[in-house]
Amino acid sequence: MTAYDDLAAHIAEYHDLLCILNTLKWDMRAMMPAAGAASRGNQLATLSKLAKSIFISDETAGLLDAAEAEIAGADADSYQARALRQTRDAYEIQRRIPADLVGRMAALGPESEAVWAQAKNDNDFARFKPYLKRMLALNLELAEAIGYDDHPFDALIRQFEPGMTAARLLGIFAELKAGILPLLERVVAVDAPLPFDLWAAEYDLASQKKLCHELTALIGFDFARGRLDSAPHPFEISFTRDDVRITTRYDANYLPMSLFAALHEAGHGLYEQNIAPGLTRTALTADFLGQYAVGGASFGAHEFSSRLWENQIGRSREFWRLHFARLKARFPQQLAAADAELFYRAVNRVRPSLIRVEADEVTYNLHIMLRAEIEMALLEGAIAVDDLPEIWNAKMQDYLGLKPPDDRRGVLQDVHWSFGGFGNFPCYTIGNIMAAQALAAAQAQMPNLAAMLAEGDYQPLLAWLTENFYRHGRAYSTDELLTRVSGEGLNPAPLLNYLERKYNDLYGLS
Repeated sequence: MTAYDDLAAHIAEYHDLLCILNTLKWDMRAMMPAAGAASRGNQLATLSKLAKSIFISDETAGLLDAAEAEIAGADADSYQARALRQTRDAYEIQRRIPADLVGRMAALGPESEAVWAQAKNDNDFARFKPYLKRMLALNLELAEAIGYDDHPFDALIRQFEPGMTAARLLGIFAELKAGILPLLERVVAVDAPLPFDLWAAEYDLASQKKLCHELTALIGFDFARGRLDSAPHPFEISFTRDDVRITTRYDANYLPMSLFAALHEAGHGLYEQNIAPGLTRTALTADFLGQYAVGGASFGAHEFSSRLWENQIGRSREFWRLHFARLKARFPQQLAAADAELFYRAVNRVRPSLIRVEADEVTYNLHIMLRAEIEMALLEGAIAVDDLPEIWNAKMQDYLGLKPPDDRRGVLQDVHWSFGGFGNFPCYTIGNIMAAQALAAAQAQMPNLAAMLAEGDYQPLLAWLTENFYRHGRAYSTDELLTRVSGEGLNPAPLLNYLERKYNDLYGLS
């Protein structure tokens, strides 16, 4: 055994603990009875503190010192060197985060999430408010422990998107607004109702489940190494590349909810299932700061995969020309008067909406900007939790011209704040940008890609994504991965170009 091997064996055991934490979190969101929240919080707190104590132990320090000395002078771009740098960076940060804080956050999360779910159901923000205040205070403690130069948001987003800052993010938002708002104005001006409402009918839930299974398998999700379940808020979680869990949610009166959530989460799953086998149980499939066993380069990089398969592929005209017959066979009465083109227009119609997860591609990033700006203001003390409903509603009016009729469809709609996910929302926009850049690069390198996709051959695209993104796990940053395939880091221009082309065509705009 070399010094590096000794460290790798130590990290592998730590990785196993993260997988156990993932298992408990999956069960909590997919299977656990509501009354189990407090007990689960205690279990997560105990395991989180145990995992942290192992990671920041003197044993880790000694193994890390020895491994660094052993490979000094080796190729700085190798997986080994990158794994050591990331482990060292996370080790130094984790040592600054008190174990007690980790335990308090882990314990509060399940209880807070359960209260949020009930508060949302009952349209009762007051019930959730004290939990949100506690979670915000804990996140401020965490930001101080991690450290930052300019804004506490910089510390928190580092957990999800290393290298991103509030200042850089606001610059990206400004560029997106400059392109999206004029496009939205042009689309809304010509938008008209479709010949009939496809969602006026009821869609059998059992048939929806079978269809979701079929479509996710078609794009490459391997059910021998994964499963699809239902959850109130869809998510993906993995334990290794050979055990990847995805979920969706079903609504008898809104078929797109289950279909596109399933494709979205399958996109996450494809990332995890196609990581190089040799990276299993290593530093390059472990999120040391967030204490997750996750293989994506960042949460934004993970969202790139999910948004690409959900939107650029799953909402494309070519996809539904090919698969609408499969849909109609499941729902012959509901879709008797519909064809593939009508369905394509229905699932891509641009209409400012109250709910982020139901938003179209043009307006979706406006929902993210609203949330990120609120988070920044909360963290710097510019606004208070007590004022959130009023502030949320005002921003919805500014960005989308809508006022939520209640908090259930306003400030209570997302689960993220309940489990402490401050800094997480921008990853969706980063993923949208990255997806457009990645697909543009794939099209440039594979001139016949469009023809293959039109024929339902998704394997070449999956293979290209695996070679250039998935297989590397966490070895490269988002900017590094994009630069390797496109020659530049994160750039909103390809996303704006994609939206212009798609919606100019869909709405007959000049």
